[in-house]
Amino acid sequence: MFRFIHAADTHIDSPLVGLDAYEGAPVEVLRGATRRAFENLIDLALEEAVDLVLIAGDLYDGDWRDFSTGLFFNRQMARLREAAIPVYVIAGNHDAASVLTRRLDPPDNVHLFSTRHADTRELESVPVAVHGRGFPNREVPENLALDYPPPRAGRFNIGLLHTSLTGAAGHATYAPCTLADLGGKGYEYWALGHIHQPQVLARDPWVVFPGNLQGRHVRETGPRGCQLVTVDDALEVVDAVHRPLDVVRWERLEIDLTGADAQDEALARVTDALGAACDAADGRLLAVRLVLTGNTPLHGPLARDLPGWRAQCLARGQVAGGDRVWIEELELGTRPIYDLKQLAERDDLTRILLEGLDEAAAPACAHAPGTPAEIRDLLGIVPGEIRTELEVALGAEQRSVLLGEVRALLLESLRHSGGARGMEWGSNLASDLGGEP
Repeated sequence: MFRFIHAADTHIDSPLVGLDAYEGAPVEVLRGATRRAFENLIDLALEEAVDLVLIAGDLYDGDWRDFSTGLFFNRQMARLREAAIPVYVIAGNHDAASVLTRRLDPPDNVHLFSTRHADTRELESVPVAVHGRGFPNREVPENLALDYPPPRAGRFNIGLLHTSLTGAAGHATYAPCTLADLGGKGYEYWALGHIHQPQVLARDPWVVFPGNLQGRHVRETGPRGCQLVTVDDALEVVDAVHRPLDVVRWERLEIDLTGADAQDEALARVTDALGAACDAADGRLLAVRLVLTGNTPLHGPLARDLPGWRAQCLARGQVAGGDRVWIEELELGTRPIYDLKQLAERDDLTRILLEGLDEAAAPACAHAPGTPAEIRDLLGIVPGEIRTELEVALGAEQRSVLLGEVRALLLESLRHSGGARGMEWGSNLASDLGGEP
């Protein structure tokens, strides 16, 4: 019997862009998270006395700013060398041969696969054959799996591959292939990388994405870590378990405020949700996107003072978990409780404004406004990954969210003022958003 660790997408020293924009963000903890998670990986390998470690690409996040990144990796590999644990690594799109300009020779227990062709490494201590190929360039549109060598008889054959398979939301398509392509090779286990969400896609043969070691933003929520695999003497997998290694746990918590009429009641629900999330995080720093939902009369006060509510939620987080909780953002998904018919009957201007708001909220109108030419020019010069996030933020769906927030503010104003004031404000906002006043 033998055991191995399958990890991927460690992204050592990944820069967490934009942290300085968040007031009170635990910047140093977040920036050091990828290194600490990698150290946890090495600790696990030593504690479990595994026979080998696999890293399926994107060991680094791109070219090093200096040699400290490579020196850190070598120090961790030296720890495994002392325990006679070999490590098998392929390059992914973030650390392709054409991307890294600085290099250090790793310890001799680290085996880097060729980026020109697939090859095979056999272990002496256990009956394992590892087949792999790294990325020569950042973009690899061809199916690399087709050229992997045949399995070695009498050995547990592992395919080490960085791939998007047939594609996944939020991930660019690299080295595309199908499950049939992988199954046809006759290997017992495919150790994949590139997709950051942990998932077991098949068990005959095993096809696994272990996910990344450390979530880097709110789109990478939940436990992150590696796969610990046990193989028996018949060369069959008898156990495969995901082992969390992250030091910062990202979560998106939706809190239903339906029926909450007072601030204290709403904040009590926030405290309970944060307390439960802290317990599940098991001592890790909890980075939270709070999403408030439900029909509540608090919608207007929330829309008027979201920063104040965020501070209140952060204070409740300190009660629930002390310094282990950071509110990354407070997102408003609540809906107001208004008697719209009664408001519309108050005067003609109010009725016209309400009709205009309903029209602006319609899908056809929400999708109508185009991105201004100045913004399109800006998007054309920013890096691809940043451009994708900006396009989402400026997309029709986000404009629809903005219109919903504007509608809530207007309705709240109408409760306390006449239609003329609301009409003037609504006309100006509708024009700014690209709709008809």
